[in-house]
Amino acid sequence: MEPYSEHLVTPEIARQHGLTDEEFGWILKLLGRNPSWTELGIYSVMWSEHCSYKNSIALLKTLPRSGGRLLVSAGEENAGLVDIGNGLAVAFKIESHNHPSAVEPYQGAATGVGGIMRDIFTMGARPIASLNSLRFGDLGSDRTKYLLKGVVKGIGDYGNSFGVPTVAGEVYFDPCYQENPLVNAMSVGVVKTGQWARAVAKGKGNPVMIVGSSTGRDGIHGATFASEEISEASEAKRPSVQVGDPFTEKLLLEATLEAIRTGFVVGIQDMGAAGIICSTSEMSARGLSGMDINLDRVPTRETGMSAYEIMLSESQERMLVVVERGREQEVERIFSKWDLHAEIIGEVIEGDRLIVRHQGRVVADVSPHSLVLGGGAPVYHRESRRPSYLDQTERFDASSIPEPDDLGEILLRLVGSPNIASKRWVYEQYDSMVRTNNVVLAQGDAAVVLVKEANRALALKTDCNGRYVYLSPRVGGMIAVAEAARNVVCTGGVPVAITNCLNFGNPYKPEVYWQFKEAVAGMGEACMAFDTPVTGGNVSFYNESPTASVFPTPVIGMLGVVDDLSMVTSAAFREQGDIILLLGETRGHIGGSEYLATIHKATAGQAPPIDLLREKRLQELTLECIRQNLVRSAHDCSDGGLGVALAECCIIDEEKMRGAQIDLRDLGVGRSDFLLFGEDQSRIIVSTRDEESAADIISRAEKHQISAARIGVVGGSDLKIAGMLEVGVRQLAGVYYGAIDSEVENR
Repeated sequence: MEPYSEHLVTPEIARQHGLTDEEFGWILKLLGRNPSWTELGIYSVMWSEHCSYKNSIALLKTLPRSGGRLLVSAGEENAGLVDIGNGLAVAFKIESHNHPSAVEPYQGAATGVGGIMRDIFTMGARPIASLNSLRFGDLGSDRTKYLLKGVVKGIGDYGNSFGVPTVAGEVYFDPCYQENPLVNAMSVGVVKTGQWARAVAKGKGNPVMIVGSSTGRDGIHGATFASEEISEASEAKRPSVQVGDPFTEKLLLEATLEAIRTGFVVGIQDMGAAGIICSTSEMSARGLSGMDINLDRVPTRETGMSAYEIMLSESQERMLVVVERGREQEVERIFSKWDLHAEIIGEVIEGDRLIVRHQGRVVADVSPHSLVLGGGAPVYHRESRRPSYLDQTERFDASSIPEPDDLGEILLRLVGSPNIASKRWVYEQYDSMVRTNNVVLAQGDAAVVLVKEANRALALKTDCNGRYVYLSPRVGGMIAVAEAARNVVCTGGVPVAITNCLNFGNPYKPEVYWQFKEAVAGMGEACMAFDTPVTGGNVSFYNESPTASVFPTPVIGMLGVVDDLSMVTSAAFREQGDIILLLGETRGHIGGSEYLATIHKATAGQAPPIDLLREKRLQELTLECIRQNLVRSAHDCSDGGLGVALAECCIIDEEKMRGAQIDLRDLGVGRSDFLLFGEDQSRIIVSTRDEESAADIISRAEKHQISAARIGVVGGSDLKIAGMLEVGVRQLAGVYYGAIDSEVENR
């Protein structure tokens, strides 16, 4: 019997739903008939870019997706899963909520945090930490301040109320993000090995339950909204932005973990993008089963909701659970105890059919396999073409940049630039101490979070320099992975795996797809070099407005493991008299640098080159020295170069700021500004206690074939770089810690 439909579906209506004529033809062929209205909605959201990854999956499959400490391959479950030893595993993932945050920053960011948390605890893992990666336009703009304040408050309010600390993140500003901010949220949780839950439906006759909140009309077509460019029409789609309730989510967390512990849960999945249809189809496809669903049993909070609306609603704090037959009452009692809905809405059936009923009629009868990523959803290989802008940016002549008279003034301007200045205004709005697991927060290159049960720690970092990827997509992709790993190493952690959030423009534009293709290739090379497989993540295309496309921004979420808590290392200089060394080579590369962008208002040149094998040796050397108790502090040289990195080492510990006496004249770079502010890769500043330790580090560096130079000593109240600059540490700190506060609050 053909499913009931209140409307005749035409090609024009299909186009309005974001389907191409070719895709509509495929649907007709798959069904052997015209789709019902509900089926049209189902295919439109499941075949949207946000759900199907139709323009990216072919390239994503080229990334290393298994091996190392991974317990499940990328894409198998709700989140990646990594063995950290002592009978414990870590579930972690990062996702975007860019488009919703552009329209409604508070709820867009809040529900981004809530959604990624659910992906973690549906694995049976208790979330222990949250991170984020944020991009905004010009900080002097009123719109940017509005978006920044809304996003930060949304993240803070949801995370603080939910009870999971936000321990790290990054915030960047550039005019390319003016209309289209990037809001990427990452969550990390811990579960006992072998006790995680699966996102699968199997077992004929097993009941299917919807648990958590009621279903409303909020968020309908949120997945398709995330699969188109930002425009004036986006304002009309404000209803596409979901509304979160962190207190309900906290109840859902406890109820879900308790239910999973019973052993009666066959499979469970969050209802995020595309709501009920996404979880029913994906769980069925994974289990090689089908489902028979009755929407009349779904608890709704609005009257007169159609089958189309119920299936596509993205109301928050809901899960789909498949339970062992005969155990449904025990599971229902658990959710009831936590004052949450737990209603049986269907059952698992044999065969590749998802049957949806409403008001006594079948409104959809489709193949779940035909809907899902890696199944029957479309897969495209788009045309790619090297962007013409690179012809201009690559012609950049560094010698055309005038050499400044006052390097101290330049350093102060850089440490006060929004991309380098302290993000204290942001992170002080987050509760970073709840659960009291944190070891190192703002003083380390990565956050370090204690896992008490395992007597070890996790080193966590999000990282990406979008400017590098814009100028040199493949090299920029490599650097994003390399720098995230380097930051983890500087805290004493061993990098073990990544998750990623790939933020790009319109994939139908050949130049954008070329950027994507090259960046993914670079990421893949780096992950192979560092043995950090990709556990999964998110692709966010269409990050464009009518005026501009964002920089291609493949954000890396890096997970590291610190096996010995005594090895946790901060970036701050510690004691007067400590000797300072620079590991790695300095050549003075300023292409794509913060110096060039901030001081000379130019995004030009090429990203700094990187040798992945040398980078790997540098990281191995640094970890070896940390383990041998030779290193008191370690800090990566990145944005702003060596000059900014030295300043940060002096001031990053506000309670115990230290000056430094530095001499860089033997490094062999002709221009002082390039020497100080060039962003050459694979460099780490370390400090050590005495001359004997310094000699030991230099000897080990020689064995690892890494350059190492003694460049100074900790001491005094100034950062003094011989023949170049002398700036008071208190003056540096005042600029560094006050710049963003002053701009945002207009003080």
